Amino acid sequence: MNFVVNERCIDCGTCWQWDPQHFAPAPNSDAAHVWRQPEGEAETTRALLALRACPVAAIQAPADQMRRTPADGFPALLTRHPAGDVYYCGWASRRSFGASSYLIVRSAGNVLIDSPRFNAPLARQIEALGGLATIVLTHRDDVADHDRWAARFGCPRWIHAADADAAPGAEHLLQGDDPMDLDAALRLIPTPGHTAGSLVALLGDQILFSGDHLWWSAAAGEATGALVASRTYCWHNWERQLASVAKLRSLDVRWLLPGHGGQRRFGPGEWAFQIDGVLRFWAPSAADADPPRPANSKAIP
Repeated sequence: MNFVVNERCIDCGTCWQWDPQHFAPAPNSDAAHVWRQPEGEAETTRALLALRACPVAAIQAPADQMRRTPADGFPALLTRHPAGDVYYCGWASRRSFGASSYLIVRSAGNVLIDSPRFNAPLARQIEALGGLATIVLTHRDDVADHDRWAARFGCPRWIHAADADAAPGAEHLLQGDDPMDLDAALRLIPTPGHTAGSLVALLGDQILFSGDHLWWSAAAGEATGALVASRTYCWHNWERQLASVAKLRSLDVRWLLPGHGGQRRFGPGEWAFQIDGVLRFWAPSAADADPPRPANSKAIP
């Protein structure tokens, strides 16, 4: 028996965003599939962690393979930066439609960006990395088990006031449309549109946690792609979302880490070019026709 994706799949994209070497959207289907079986220990470990990250247990593997899943696989290091080391949490939650969540490990206190599924193995790993000082919730869709994480680590939560009803116990509410610095390295920027209270978090002026505001879209297995925002999956106000996109043009983003959709590294000056591309694509003359969604956007809730 090989790795397979079963009928429980909700097509959230978690598996192929983490492990595109083996998983991909199934052609002509609202599901993922295994397009290539893993070979060797390293590839098998990656596929096993995709199985663990899946929010609905839709990936199956032989029992002898399952026993080889590393207990410390998540959180997984993505990048090191002077402002903090950034990890992908895995353990996606169905309540957030498989949204990605991230852990920033730093001397000023660790920060959880959005919420993974609560579980003891991940909690132990986060504790070993220094615990949590703060939780930032980018918008109402991706709060998942935030209350259990806050209780486990005794840490406060931030969410925008316009989405506060999704996290009624949150200790801190961001107000209005002006950015706010949590400290010298971490800025919260309101980006209303996808939801009324959407925000992004900027670490060290270069790493952007974008929630469902923006993400990178590329066809499975392709190196090319584009920065995109979704009119189809805008729950609040599309014109406000485009204005929020334009507000980010002056940033020098080098790493984009979204809640849904692809991650992306950018070279110097590439971010502004990609922002301009989003705004040109959705110029009024183009938006009237409601163009087809970009590749892979079906995974955005």
